Amino acid sequence: MLNLLNTIEEDLKLHIPDGFLDLKTSITTYLISGVSLSMALKQLNKNFEEKNIPTLGLLGAFIFATQMINLPIAGGTSGHLMGGVLAMLIAGPWAAVVVMSTILFIQAIIFMDGGIFVLGANILNMAVVQVFVGYFIFYKSKRIISSYKIRTFLAAFLSMEISAALVSLELAFSQTITLSKVLPAMLGWHFLIGILEGIITLVIIIYLKKVAADRVKI
Repeated sequence: MLNLLNTIEEDLKLHIPDGFLDLKTSITTYLISGVSLSMALKQLNKNFEEKNIPTLGLLGAFIFATQMINLPIAGGTSGHLMGGVLAMLIAGPWAAVVVMSTILFIQAIIFMDGGIFVLGANILNMAVVQVFVGYFIFYKSKRIISSYKIRTFLAAFLSMEISAALVSLELAFSQTITLSKVLPAMLGWHFLIGILEGIITLVIIIYLKKVAADRVKI
């Protein structure tokens, strides 16, 4: 149990590796992710313009590349840009779901980051929940927080924490580890990683607002 907890704290982050979820959890998350991705593709097709193809391609390539760069946080763990909220603010929520799902699929198939058995869960956590939680926080908080900078940071930070909580629930539901053990570990480390996510996302959005404001959907 201790070794498993150390793995979760230092190596797992939001990418769940194969062997950590049971069959029922894997199937359930695959179904939810499949329905969500199908809805995203339908919504994207309704309003998609060919001129946006280069933007989506560049966005996906940028997020993919930055996810490969790990920055030390504390206690032997590290973090990198997850990119769900960044993709949402640039391309909109539906396109962000498609972009993030594609990145996770490539990572699982080619780089074995995560795994095929748990791909549905990873897409749900990072391409669906993180994107739409960030979307909700960013736009619904506008009534009380006028600054887009504060809302950008909060959306990126809080969506990371909520995704981490969801990973904890999936692991507990699979009986991999008890919720009382995994939830504090995941939320604790992702508090730090979430701050990093918020800062990087904010810096990129501020830069894009200055040089290419038409590319940012805020």
